[in-house]
Amino acid sequence: MVLEQADRADDDGRYLALLGERVRAARSRRGMTRKILSVESGVSERYLAQLESGRGNVSIILLRQISASMRLPLAELVQDGPDRPVELSLILEQLADLNQDDLADLHGYLRQRYSPGTEQNGRIALIGLRGAGKSTLGAALAKRLEVPFVQLNKRIEEAAGMGLDEIFDLLGQAAFRRLERQCLDQAIKDHDRAVLETGGGLVTEPGTYERLLSSCHTIWLQAAPEEHMDRVAAQGDQRPMAGNRQAMDDLRRILTARENLYRKADATLDTSGRTIGACLDELVAMCPKR
Repeated sequence: MVLEQADRADDDGRYLALLGERVRAARSRRGMTRKILSVESGVSERYLAQLESGRGNVSIILLRQISASMRLPLAELVQDGPDRPVELSLILEQLADLNQDDLADLHGYLRQRYSPGTEQNGRIALIGLRGAGKSTLGAALAKRLEVPFVQLNKRIEEAAGMGLDEIFDLLGQAAFRRLERQCLDQAIKDHDRAVLETGGGLVTEPGTYERLLSSCHTIWLQAAPEEHMDRVAAQGDQRPMAGNRQAMDDLRRILTARENLYRKADATLDTSGRTIGACLDELVAMCPKR
């Protein structure tokens, strides 16, 4: 009995550590500090720090024990909304046995088979963090292709009637993401051919990102972390560094957390240490021929 309790305690410890890492990774993908998450969730920074360090509330463990005793995934108990259809549960069981390559192939098939009828047409979407060159290269690419250049964040500001900082401060990240999706849908509706510059965090919203992938030829503009930071600072934007001595570490964590998402793009262009002209020529070559 004592050994059984010790084994359970070890298992609970491993689970809480894994849960903490998942929360921390999800926060990094979204580019949220612990303070921002605390404000938006109403959960104290102290508790979030405990959760991320593997010392979550014991009620999480109790709920996990209840789900295990019924042989149910914990997610099914805590999901917000109606129960999953039986077919979806069976499909998820099958997917659990597939490797990463098989999942990627299946995702491509499902997108082709079941996505809305919108085609990519001549839409080119540039994704990546600030400082990768999306604004400069996007404008130049649009001019070269003789198509409109659509900056999604500017569309969001126009729709909200305020700047991005004000949107996040007054309305929160959830409201920003809703506006982002609405503006993306409108841009797709308005333009069969265009170059779209997207915000760096769009890829963290699965529904919005899937809409982008299925409606645009996507190109990930990447750069070394130091170049990201230097370029943003050169534009006069000190926000990444303001009051944050760990800005570079945070940037590296965000890049690492989002890398697998960015790699879903149709093509990748590394802009590190290269001229605008050289990058533009390669970018044009990556665009589908009409």
